[in-house]
Amino acid sequence: MTKPFLSRLLRSVSLAVLGTVLLAVTQGAGAATETAAGTVSEIRIGFLSQTPEPPPSVANPDEPTADDGLAGATLAIADNNTTGKFLKQSFVLDSVEVPPDGDAAAALRDLADRGDRFVIIDAPGATVEALSRLPEARNLLLLNATAPDDALRGSACAANLVHVAPSRAMLADALGQYLVKKRWPRWFLVTGRRPEDKLYADAVRRAAKRFGAQIVAEKNWTAESDVNRTAESEIPVFTQTKAYDVLVVADEVGEFGDYLSYRTADPRPVAGTQGLVPTVWHRTHEQWGAAQLQSRFKALAKRPMTARDHNDWTAVRVVGEAAARARTADPDRLISFIQSPDFTMSAFRGAPLSLRPWDGQLRQPVLLAADRSLVSVSPQEGFLHPRTELDSLGYDQPETLCKTRGKTTP
Repeated sequence: MTKPFLSRLLRSVSLAVLGTVLLAVTQGAGAATETAAGTVSEIRIGFLSQTPEPPPSVANPDEPTADDGLAGATLAIADNNTTGKFLKQSFVLDSVEVPPDGDAAAALRDLADRGDRFVIIDAPGATVEALSRLPEARNLLLLNATAPDDALRGSACAANLVHVAPSRAMLADALGQYLVKKRWPRWFLVTGRRPEDKLYADAVRRAAKRFGAQIVAEKNWTAESDVNRTAESEIPVFTQTKAYDVLVVADEVGEFGDYLSYRTADPRPVAGTQGLVPTVWHRTHEQWGAAQLQSRFKALAKRPMTARDHNDWTAVRVVGEAAARARTADPDRLISFIQSPDFTMSAFRGAPLSLRPWDGQLRQPVLLAADRSLVSVSPQEGFLHPRTELDSLGYDQPETLCKTRGKTTP
């Protein structure tokens, strides 16, 4: 019988940077490396970001900070260099920001020309897929830091692509496990008007079927009015439906989802893209050494770490952790090690991250957070898996549609 997930997490967690530094110190004196004494090996990491313009219909959109994402990558470079100095490794971040209508392919070629064999892609899924198909990308390892598209892990997967961000299926499964555990199995699904919202809704439907929940009602948000002004009168009418336990909303850009709580016709919780949200990071998260990372980030950026920051931090740390554990700066050896069963790393979420060989996705716990509090962490206790409970989130090996990666079980 598999032991309860959360208790196992408490025994397995370690601070990422401290643990890697200790590894370097204890093994450094006599270990063989490919560099001569006194020679510092440089590892260059590209960072390509492209932030789409918010849709004009979104009421009062949050203005992202100018360094959202980049600040996380910058901190990770500092963490890599903290470890790297013991191993005579130096990490350099080459950052390029592509406008929403800019040429991301040209930017990737420029990073490749600089010698960046590892490139973090902080961009929409369509951009990630297009870049992974470029001939210039065949010799690179692209790390998808933010795009949650399940297709990138399935029919559109690529051997040169590693997914740091959890997929929509992983996020929906993380939420679904918690709702079922709370005995809230009847869901009212409200879906926004955009293609991304429909993809999120598809993931929610899959999670409901997977964990024995039931979507008892569905509605699409089509209102053209200014929801900021009409919410009090419009939402109670819109949410009148048959009995349900929780309203699950699919509104990735935040057009209307924030206005649902406290205005529904029946007093029910809201979850999904708003309300109780599955995410990789939250400003109130302090367990498993997260408080230390939060403090270091605030000292650097003068603000709390966002989920986007944490994804980009993790992507850069993947390369740094591999360099420390494999004790090499050779890009080919690092790429091979990252995609091997031997690679693991901590991301301050209670369990080591590792790579699924069948789709290039990093296994990882998912936080469930309200606006001002961390509520839970998935996988939830009791959702078992023969390999690791982390594989109860997202598409498992028998379900994968990816045909271009190895299927060897780690």
